[in-house]
Amino acid sequence: QVQLVQSGGGLVQAGGSLTLSCEDSGSNFSLKTVGWYRQATGKQRELVALVRYDGATRYTDSVKGRFTISRDNAKNTLYLQMNDLKPEDTAVYYCTKYSGSSFISNPSLWGQGTQVTVSS
Repeated sequence: QVQLVQSGGGLVQAGGSLTLSCEDSGSNFSLKTVGWYRQATGKQRELVALVRYDGATRYTDSVKGRFTISRDNAKNTLYLQMNDLKPEDTAVYYCTKYSGSSFISNPSLWGQGTQVTVSS
């Protein structure tokens, strides 16, 4: 069964750093756009960052300059390095693999989610 398995996350003080990882057990990871979404309590799931098959990236404005998305195609693994964390970054973070190679395709597979909590 193809799946995305997440690791990382936890509790950190404001200004701290965390790294999330997401390993894909499938065979086409390098060909797809992959990324991270998050969902805070009582809010809709929102896009955080994407990385395309060729390494091009997109970020939501609120994380630009603080978060870095990266991928290691040899390991079928996606990463999210989060620096200067703020209480408003508190959410459950989900990795996703899109159905296609471009940013305009849609999420087709989700990780199990991991909690990130930033204390003030």
